[in-house]
Amino acid sequence: MTMLDDRTTAATWPAAYPQGYAVVDVETTGLARDDRIVSAAVYRLDVQGNVEDHWYTLVNPERDPGPVWIHGLTSDVLAGAPLFPEIAEEFSARLDGRVLVAHNAMFDWQMIAREYARADRAAPVRQRLCTIALSKELALPLPNHKLESLAAHFGVVQQRAHNALDDARVLAEAFRPSLHAAAERNVRLPLLECRPLTEWASAPAQPRIGYQGGYRQTSWRPSRKRPACPYPNPGRYETDKPLKQGMRVAFSGDTSVDRELLEDRTVEAGLHVATSVSRVTSLLVTNDPDSATSKTVKAKSFGTPVVDEAAYTQLLRDVAPADE
Repeated sequence: MTMLDDRTTAATWPAAYPQGYAVVDVETTGLARDDRIVSAAVYRLDVQGNVEDHWYTLVNPERDPGPVWIHGLTSDVLAGAPLFPEIAEEFSARLDGRVLVAHNAMFDWQMIAREYARADRAAPVRQRLCTIALSKELALPLPNHKLESLAAHFGVVQQRAHNALDDARVLAEAFRPSLHAAAERNVRLPLLECRPLTEWASAPAQPRIGYQGGYRQTSWRPSRKRPACPYPNPGRYETDKPLKQGMRVAFSGDTSVDRELLEDRTVEAGLHVATSVSRVTSLLVTNDPDSATSKTVKAKSFGTPVVDEAAYTQLLRDVAPADE
């Protein structure tokens, strides 16, 4: 692949494009509304995507750090880190007046906005740009929408995946040629409004027993009618490949993230929540695959792939678009 040069100069740069960007990555204790940030990094870029500076901090989440096997940050490492209110002002200075850029930007924005809400503040962000959406606008020939695939397309080398500082660096380096490609073709950037969030779980966080030990008991609730999935079922999930929009996902047993929230995120990703397991079910999510529930028994008899909640929440971050 040929890297872009600097033919797109200030004289030809689209006037409607933002005047600066804050490329952000946060690592968290999980994906639920009451989960917390454990590390954050920001690369500030100018109007043409050139790096101005960068910043990184650990954050004490005041709770279990969650999937240590993913982000590598243990309770001991985070014990002496600042609390979010202590870094909020510096974080704001890095974000102020810029478009927030992230890979799966909705997730990063929601986590950041909730941290600010807990601190009785509002993040100074008015717009966000998702690099997944931008890569789709540019029709980049990517095998999937993982950050590592975007990085490889532009020849950017990842050194420490799921380290906030390195992920932000990688994204900043991949965003600049993406931005230049968009400018050369006068592509409208997929900017979305960032509205401050005022709802968050203010009650004391429960131990993350979903990651360490058993699983909390969930109370019965009536099933909620959801809109039909707009995408056809592409078939079963395959190991080491991304989920694809339209896949039918079933859940069995207790989960550490509220089941309804997990199902909401599933629907938002373009997947179908299946209430039972059948031969056309793409994936079963359960933290107890050896249980004798009807869903796990059927999954075994049909050969339906099974993953646990932690693996599933990571897969949700990189769902491939439906086949056209």
